[in-house]
Amino acid sequence: MARFLPAPPRAGLLLLALTLGLGIAAPVEATFSIVARDPTTATLGVAVQSKYFGVGTVVPHARAGVGALATQAQGSLEHGRRGLALLAEGVGPTETLRRLLADDPLRNARQLGIITLQGAPLTHSGDQTLPWSGGRSGAHYAVQGNLLAGPEVVAAMAAAFESTPGALSSRLVAALAAGQAAGGDQRGRQSAALLVVRAGAGYQGESDRLIDLRVDDHPAPIRELARLLDIRLAQLALERCQALLAGDEAITAGDLARARTEALRATRLDPRNDTAWLTLAMIETARGAPTAAAAAGRHALLLNPLLKRHLVADGGEPGLPPAVLERLLENPGFRGLWNALPTPEDVAR
Repeated sequence: MARFLPAPPRAGLLLLALTLGLGIAAPVEATFSIVARDPTTATLGVAVQSKYFGVGTVVPHARAGVGALATQAQGSLEHGRRGLALLAEGVGPTETLRRLLADDPLRNARQLGIITLQGAPLTHSGDQTLPWSGGRSGAHYAVQGNLLAGPEVVAAMAAAFESTPGALSSRLVAALAAGQAAGGDQRGRQSAALLVVRAGAGYQGESDRLIDLRVDDHPAPIRELARLLDIRLAQLALERCQALLAGDEAITAGDLARARTEALRATRLDPRNDTAWLTLAMIETARGAPTAAAAAGRHALLLNPLLKRHLVADGGEPGLPPAVLERLLENPGFRGLWNALPTPEDVAR
């Protein structure tokens, strides 16, 4: 017996045609993204979410001191590479867009967001992108999306970015979360990514990638991206903390106070980070706060009992001086936990 399906909307027809193999070769690529800058810190970034596996491998492109670009709705890696190259030559976003699309056979299906450190951001949606499709721009950002629940998605993203305080990375994720709350991608959600760049901000100063996070497949990718961002922000807080404590010169009371603030921030952002708690224990010991030091050290050991085998190594590695360990052991609570844990010799046996 024949079965009849109710007529789906236009986007549904496209999806059905793809499912039935009716001659449309390209996959449906629907996404919402934001490109933005922080002129105060010369930081640039891209954040994106999609019902598409591994969206971070396609959409976000950025280079410190140059610009950021999102390519989606038939995303093009060549647009990302060539777009950044043009921006690096001093070509503005509008002219960059014109050149990218000039000889592109899929120009009408493309969607891009482009921003540089100065000048007006740009968002572009071809007239053959899947409805609802569009974008909007503000002083320091451009948001765009296709196959969305409606214009309220990009409106919510823009409002969230404008109203959220803090670092650029947090504002970008807040924009994604607002877009999702407003309806997001009509097809649902699967992956998300965040790329933030600043000159010399990457690992050991050898790259510009301050933050480079990808959630390739997750039922709540933006929430997972926010969790990963907290871990990365905790890592950065610890780096600032350690920089304050490094060097041959005597550590001032001000440096110690600032280091404690960063260590506390790291424990709040990533409570499972045993290194953060251990660093806090060292700082509290130096401040003459033995109870707080022992509590932080005990927390570190509870999170990672294997620390014991390293803390008794020569030199107090990793980074805990033997004198600090001796002072921590003066606290009955810390000493009780320490004694209950196996020694390196026990582990070896």
